[in-house]
Order: sequence, then C-alpha cells, then structure tokens
Amino acid sequence: MNLHDLIPILQIAVGPVILISGVGLLLLSMTNRFGRVIDRSRELALELRPAAEAERRQLLAQLDILSTRASRLRQASALAIVSVLCAAVLVITIFVAALERYEGGTVVAVLFICCMGSLIASLWAFLLDINLSLRALKVEIRAAGERTRE
Repeated sequence: MNLHDLIPILQIAVGPVILISGVGLLLLSMTNRFGRVIDRSRELALELRPAAEAERRQLLAQLDILSTRASRLRQASALAIVSVLCAAVLVITIFVAALERYEGGTVVAVLFICCMGSLIASLWAFLLDINLSLRALKVEIRAAGERTRE
C-alpha cells in the first residue's frame, strides 16, 4: 500500500479520534465534579460529629444526596470511558480493515453504535447528577431558612 492509498484511510479514522478528544473533555468535567462531591462529603462528615440533632438530619440528607451523586458520576465516567474505548477500537478496526481490504462494515457499525450508546448513557447519568445537585441546593436553602427563623 502506498501513501496515496493510505491518506483516505487516515481521513476516515480521524473522525472517531475527534470523538475521543471530546469525550476526554467531558471526562475531565466529570472527574472534577466527582472530586468536589468527595471533598464536600468529607467536610459534611466532619460537621456531622459535633452537630445538634436538627442539624444532623440536614447534614445526613446532604450526605445521602452526595453519595448518590458520587455513584451517578462514577457511572457516567465509566460509561464515557467505555465510549472512548469503543472509539479507539473503532479507529483500529477501520485502519486494519482498510489495510487488509476487509469488508468490516458490520463490525464498524456495531462499534460505532456501542460508542454512541455509551456516550448517550454517560450524558444521561451526568444529567441526573446535575439534577441531584439542584436537590442538594434546595435542602441547603431549606436548612438556611430554618436557621434564620430560630
């Protein structure tokens, strides 16, 4: 195979590489949020020890939400990683199929569907985390309102 034949193959394989880059940025955002959830959980756990009973209930509610958020973010990250892995295998499959002149259309289609399906599921889990963070904010606002009434 000469260079002239190889260039179109590389052009086709670049598409999934761009997807890998985009999902990588998404993963960066998810891991940053995950780190914030863990840090906030540790802060609340420290506040829980000396807290009065009414404050304990509010802190436990916050910790429960944070625990669920951490699980959602872990799930979203894992699915995003599966998407990246599928995209990487897709690049290799496209390249090898072209080099070997193998008609791997079905394999390429399945890999692409798995890649996109994982990405969609990852984004859904990420959206659920964002909704949970709003729920945690409402718990905090409610608790602040109760403290000002006392």
